[in-house]
Amino acid sequence: MIDQLESAFNFHQQALGLRQQRHQVLAANIANADTPNYKARDIDFASELKKAVDGGQTQQQGGGLALARTSDSHLAGEGPAWRGAGNADLLYRIPDQPSLDGNTVDMDRERTQFADNAVRYQAALTIMNSRIQGLKNAMQPE
Repeated sequence: MIDQLESAFNFHQQALGLRQQRHQVLAANIANADTPNYKARDIDFASELKKAVDGGQTQQQGGGLALARTSDSHLAGEGPAWRGAGNADLLYRIPDQPSLDGNTVDMDRERTQFADNAVRYQAALTIMNSRIQGLKNAMQPE
């Protein structure tokens, strides 16, 4: 039962994590708009979400990451195989109009992407909240 609930929310959990990381990347781009030679970065959201969801399924099948021990007295452990938002591959943006100082941040594009990402993050939260409310209502006795 719990694994079914976990799989039902896995997609939305992964999407929220990636949206949050993309928000940080876009904020870093905006913060470095005046930094010479700063290269704007972004995440290919669709491919990273596919990797994260596929990685979440392999974690449920028992594949994990072996942890190194620095002493024999340490407990052996296994980390999750989950490829979460913290591991997303960052891509460089190709500027429409390069600047003289080598900075590739286009503030109009960054603001647009930032606002779009924020709206999609809120939509994902709303969808997840409605799914949770639906499950809570289904569990309530009448």
